[in-house]
Amino acid sequence: MEEINWIEILGYIASLFIAVSITMESVVKLRIINFIGAILLGTYGVFIESMPIILVNYFIGITNVYYLWKHFKNNKNQTIKNRK
Repeated sequence: MEEINWIEILGYIASLFIAVSITMESVVKLRIINFIGAILLGTYGVFIESMPIILVNYFIGITNVYYLWKHFKNNKNQTIKNRK
């Protein structure tokens, strides 16, 4: 019986998250799902010792967090302005 390669499965799951993320109409959903995929794929890169995969995917993850933070900060400010 062949042993399951969990590292390869992690790569497939990460790729699935990224592929699904680009089908989202909501930018917030896209960024959240893409963040999960990028972090998983970056972690996959750690396991296979591939610096290009690690760097680009962790950069994408950080970029997603930044734009999500910016989005929610702007929405909070809009809500406060509308209450006045």
